[in-house]
Amino acid sequence: MVSVVIPVFDERDNLAPLLDEIEATLGGADHEVVAVDDCSADGSLEELLRLQSTHPQLRVITLEQRAGQSAAIVAGFELAHGEVVVTLDADGQNDPADVPRLLNLLRQNPGCAAVVGYRASRADSGWKRLQSRIANTIRNWVTGDAVRDTGCSLKAMRRAVLLDLPRFDGMHRFLPSLLRMQGGVVMEVPVAHRRRLSGKSKYGMWNRAARALGDALGVRWLIRRRLAYKVIERSER
Repeated sequence: MVSVVIPVFDERDNLAPLLDEIEATLGGADHEVVAVDDCSADGSLEELLRLQSTHPQLRVITLEQRAGQSAAIVAGFELAHGEVVVTLDADGQNDPADVPRLLNLLRQNPGCAAVVGYRASRADSGWKRLQSRIANTIRNWVTGDAVRDTGCSLKAMRRAVLLDLPRFDGMHRFLPSLLRMQGGVVMEVPVAHRRRLSGKSKYGMWNRAARALGDALGVRWLIRRRLAYKVIERSER
């Protein structure tokens, strides 16, 4: 089974079209959709519950209090039933049509922990692309890793390796680096990017830059302090 995990915060009008696209793409495969509502105030939860009547594969999870995108993603993959977890945003900017290609690459490379997307052609304003470029540069410089697009949510990952990752606020931006820290192989592939159908982004320039620096310093500490050893059992018998 493949579990599609979608963190949701105030995306009511984007949910029905996105679920229809996922069903059209994965309808012939064994899959579930795990939507995790992070205390939306626009009726997103009510819309998800309504959509369950027409999308039987949809599971709806709610967080008791607002906890952020990382918490929603972690809750999703912890409660997922699939061996593979696919993450994508609820705003519709990730194209579900890319999901089968990521899944095929993961199946064809059994030693790979994850296949992650990078937005080859951004459907955002020049200002927003600049913000992402700055955030990517800061994260890669501080962590010492090289990830082309840390802000792209479209990823296919083996659930078993996700369960061993350290949990912290902001971890969703560092999943490729955290997987590599644990010895996992991560493949990066180009994916489509689309304009929003409805709503607006939850991130701005200053909260993005400040969070990028603080989180990257934390991940740098984790990488440098990780335990790296091999065990050999010996016997004279």
